[in-house]
Amino acid sequence: MWITLSLVTVVCFSTSQAGGFCENVLSECVESGASWTRCYEDRIATCRPRGRSMPGFKHLTVDSLQEANVSPTFQHRVHIPSSALQRSRGNVSEVLVVASVINSTYFKLSPPRRSRLGQFRRREGVVFRGSVLSVRAGNVILRDLPQPIKLIFSHDKEVENGTCVFWQESGTEDGTGYWSIEGCETTKTAEEFICSCNHLSFFAVLVNPQLSVSKSHAEELSYITYIGSALSIVFTFISLIIYICLHRRRPEKATRLHMQLTGAMLCLHLSFLLCCFWVWLLNENEDSSVCLVLGLFLHWSLLATFSWTALEGFHLYLLLSRVFNIDFRRYLLKLSLVGWGFPTLVAAICGISGVYGKYTLRLRDSKIPNTTAHICWMSSEFPQKHLLVSYITTVAFPSLVVLFNACIMGLVVFKLYGIRTGTGSIGNRVDWKKIKNDKGWNLWKDSVKVLGLSFVLGLPWGFSSTTYISLPGIYVFTIFNSLQGVFIFLWSVALTRRSHSDNNSSYNCHKKTTASLNSS
Repeated sequence: MWITLSLVTVVCFSTSQAGGFCENVLSECVESGASWTRCYEDRIATCRPRGRSMPGFKHLTVDSLQEANVSPTFQHRVHIPSSALQRSRGNVSEVLVVASVINSTYFKLSPPRRSRLGQFRRREGVVFRGSVLSVRAGNVILRDLPQPIKLIFSHDKEVENGTCVFWQESGTEDGTGYWSIEGCETTKTAEEFICSCNHLSFFAVLVNPQLSVSKSHAEELSYITYIGSALSIVFTFISLIIYICLHRRRPEKATRLHMQLTGAMLCLHLSFLLCCFWVWLLNENEDSSVCLVLGLFLHWSLLATFSWTALEGFHLYLLLSRVFNIDFRRYLLKLSLVGWGFPTLVAAICGISGVYGKYTLRLRDSKIPNTTAHICWMSSEFPQKHLLVSYITTVAFPSLVVLFNACIMGLVVFKLYGIRTGTGSIGNRVDWKKIKNDKGWNLWKDSVKVLGLSFVLGLPWGFSSTTYISLPGIYVFTIFNSLQGVFIFLWSVALTRRSHSDNNSSYNCHKKTTASLNSS
């Protein structure tokens, strides 16, 4: 459990007036009952440190005309401007600065307020490393300081975002409170969180709670991913051959699109395994240009997969909106420029910027601390300006693709339902009585079509949202997406059976409609 830092700045007229030892202040204030934070702020000003030094505790006197810099630990620092010290000095020229370390579990959260103002100021999250900085100057409560006090929390790049907050008591007898952002601004650098606050209180940095994965679960998920990706490589290669044969037998735009998507997915799973095993062959502290190239290849393959997934949805939308009459000049060439050109452009820009390299993932293991895993991807050491590029290309863009294709999938379900009930508007005049009596037109086949289309449209990527809330969600996401090549293979086999069935039967409007939906 990480320790919590509490920094208190007070004015002391004479150290001879101090009473009690500082080591006992926290426990005595907590045992006293409600509002232990006020008790702690008052008594820490008059306590006496026992011995030469205490872990995480600083006790020194500074000149009020100068700035004060206190570092109770190597990971926490506070900068107090002279204007704040002068306001709190009273009738003396020196100010006593006290810095101490407290466990964050002593701060008990109160239930959320119903008022909008309280909800706006209140912040939820996990206290970063359990570190809480408390700053007080003398016996005067300081607010609206002209120069803010800066509290610095060092980090080792294990978190991306954080928010500076201070502890606000709820005013109840149980001594509970909440974390508020009022009067504080947050600045994050490559190595530090800098909190600039215009008042004095207990301060902390809240980070978003992240689901931690133990080493045992990480190994199980790795095996699932490796096996699933290996199977996907085999089956996507077979699917690519099937689509080539189908295209030679009957050239269709949809078949060409399936070929492009399958090729991109083959590159994705192949590059992923190469990135994993190449880092495994390297020394833990070694990096190479090969890893940079593999990271670029993996990123390019991911972007290409999502680009062609979006184009699959776009093509299906045109089929439904134009009643299966897509006649654009050089239609497939234009789609190819987007499907392959966009990933190439983005990967080239990122490569020139030096984004790619070895990525380090920290795992939770009670027996072996600081357990890590590595992969050739975007380097953990790349500058902060590249975080925006990483977020746009690996989070925002895939999310938009999944959202767009989910809407297209809803439109397909609506059209299929309209055909089944006789209320659809696809095609010209249709003998609905004959359609309903068709043995092949039933709910089971509709469900299979929707399920197959959902994998073609990349909807299983939507399970990524479950990875932030539950461990089973991580397993579901890993299984479905590592086996995407297998599902694409099953879809190609279904298209082969449909193509063979179409060659042995006559066409009518209904068969043309359902066949187009199947192939798309």
